[in-house]
Amino acid sequence: MARVGTCSWADRSMVEAWYPEDCRSPEDLLRHYSRHFDVVEVNSTFYALPQAGMAEGWAERTPENFTFHVKAFGVMTGHSVPPDRLPDELREEYDYELTRYGNVKNPPPQMIRRCFALFCRALRPLQRARKLGLILFQFPPYFTARHRGELRRNLRWIDRSAEVMQGYDLAVEFRHRSWYRDDVMRAVLPFLRERQLSLVAADEPQVGDRSIPPVVLRSGPYGYFRLNGRNETNWNRRTSSAAERFRYLYSEEELREWVEPIRELERETEETFVMFNNCYADYAPRNALDMMGLLGQDGRD
Repeated sequence: MARVGTCSWADRSMVEAWYPEDCRSPEDLLRHYSRHFDVVEVNSTFYALPQAGMAEGWAERTPENFTFHVKAFGVMTGHSVPPDRLPDELREEYDYELTRYGNVKNPPPQMIRRCFALFCRALRPLQRARKLGLILFQFPPYFTARHRGELRRNLRWIDRSAEVMQGYDLAVEFRHRSWYRDDVMRAVLPFLRERQLSLVAADEPQVGDRSIPPVVLRSGPYGYFRLNGRNETNWNRRTSSAAERFRYLYSEEELREWVEPIRELERETEETFVMFNNCYADYAPRNALDMMGLLGQDGRD
């Protein structure tokens, strides 16, 4: 049975639109969410490394069979991040360049390795509680495979990441269409399968090279779907908040398009997850509950 949830449980607009008015503390939010769903994707860890005790609190506030998928910190996937998102030890001990926007770029390998170590250490409470799902490596749109040199270089990054993260289940999400050219995917798919890395299948607006096609391929032991909405207007735009990019409520007809692909991948994998990333207002939990109904599942509560 595919497990369905949302990408975040504490997005500001989601809190205001979906949760009861008296439910606002971190503890109450997570407990309320886990009464409806048994899986969630943690997005906050992309923006900043998780702090000590954070994962322990998540484990304590959720039922025994709850699963947290966790997005890798931006430095771990080659994103540029603001320096103030780095722990003091990273910001002060390493030399790095800054982009014209003031974000960190080209951090030294030692700094990247330290990010991996701090990230893994913070997640140990979830591991001990058997509540840690997949680590999502979402690569930026400029992590491309437009020519052989780029492909080799970026596959080396993935390979090193998989080696460092041995013992963890990993999912890989590309965000540039070049990865889905037939000649590229013929090389990439065996590479992912050899390393047991699960390729994310995404639904999103089809508006150029920074959109990936809705391709469903088994590469690892798990199936992982991310439904981002189809907001073509805001997809490649700098918006006032990230939620504006995902301001899209799926219709039942649009959700039905994914039912058979989900069921097919479910038959081919140990477990399959369907995560809604249209986290604007109550859109994600509404559509997640809709999808559970289409898959013949009842809500938890």
